[in-house]
Amino acid sequence: MTQASSLRAEQSATELLTLEDVRAAAARIDGAVVKTPMMHSITLSEITGAEIWLKFENHQFTAAYKERGALNALLQLTEEQRAKGVIAASAGNHSQGLSYHGRRLGVPVTIVMPSTTPSVKVMQTESVGGNVELVGETFDEAYAHARTLEKERGLTFVHPFDDPQVAAGQGTVALEMLELKDDFDCLVVPIGGGGLMSGMATVAKTLNPDIQMVGVQAKLYPSMYSAVTGDELPCGGDTLAEGIAVKEPGAFTRQIISELVDEVLLVEEPALEHAVSLLLQIEKTVVEGAGAAGLAAVLSNPEKFAGKKVGLVLCGGNIDTRLLANVLVRDLARSGRLARLRITLQDRPGALYKVMREFNDHNVNIIEIYHQRIFTTLPAKGLITEIECEARDGAQIDRLVKALEAKGYSVELAELA
Repeated sequence: MTQASSLRAEQSATELLTLEDVRAAAARIDGAVVKTPMMHSITLSEITGAEIWLKFENHQFTAAYKERGALNALLQLTEEQRAKGVIAASAGNHSQGLSYHGRRLGVPVTIVMPSTTPSVKVMQTESVGGNVELVGETFDEAYAHARTLEKERGLTFVHPFDDPQVAAGQGTVALEMLELKDDFDCLVVPIGGGGLMSGMATVAKTLNPDIQMVGVQAKLYPSMYSAVTGDELPCGGDTLAEGIAVKEPGAFTRQIISELVDEVLLVEEPALEHAVSLLLQIEKTVVEGAGAAGLAAVLSNPEKFAGKKVGLVLCGGNIDTRLLANVLVRDLARSGRLARLRITLQDRPGALYKVMREFNDHNVNIIEIYHQRIFTTLPAKGLITEIECEARDGAQIDRLVKALEAKGYSVELAELA
């Protein structure tokens, strides 16, 4: 496999990866990956003020675009390399794509993951044919061990992003998009290590130099942003977009992105949560945080995209169901549909009933009620009640709060970060 370390720094992006490389990858993987649909979203277009087109890469068998690049790399192995097998370090979508196509082609696949990897990701990778080894506490430790095994066992390392063959496979996403619609003003693409953007930018800029390529990173992990702008920002934390939470972007991908990408935007966690929720509510499609990053960027920067024809890649749909439920409920709370009111009462008969009457008068539905008499700073005859409730919108909650305060109640509204 071609490694980024062997690339000459003086090579231009057009020499490192070409449209012909991507077209060859498309021919190679044809019939073995899903040519996912691309659809115009009327409702999201109305919300954003742009003409939004969605590429549903979450419809791949492994629910992510990563299998395109993994398969393209596997199909270029020599017979000897196939027999010995391949290895990768990944706790995400690359591991599943490589494992699935490796099993299909009869190529042994070893995946090294940190021992802290959630068991569901281990099981998903094993279920599609990967042999998982858990080593180390961090990805860096798992990666180092994978490179050691590569040498010890004579395996071929398949990098999740910093490899021209992998990036060429990912670039087939842009080929499919531009075959269906060739007049995009811009493509908005999530960036982690940069493999997807490298491939897509190579295709788009070659076919139409005027097309704007906009990358998106989670603000907690601005590694490629820092690399191409020189503005060194802190990198780390718990992000919903763990699929693009990369601390060290690729050397090969960094060079292509620095030459071909017009701008890299950073998005906040609430914007990612809102985008995941909108895609489920409006398009009835499940995406992970990374998959929603493009929409989050458009929603956060409406002035940049207003009136433009915008292509978004929903790059993955592997999100834990419990986390998805949490995201949806939090988005309802931010929109004002759900609220928690903390109300101070006097501990006497009928006190709670009078409060409930206000909820009834304003047609606000009560979900849960919590009473607290003991652990408060109130006098012994005081109590605090917390009421979780459901309304049509935030304005309805505001009217209820004002009515309660007009009756002399002290009301606090719980806020989300």
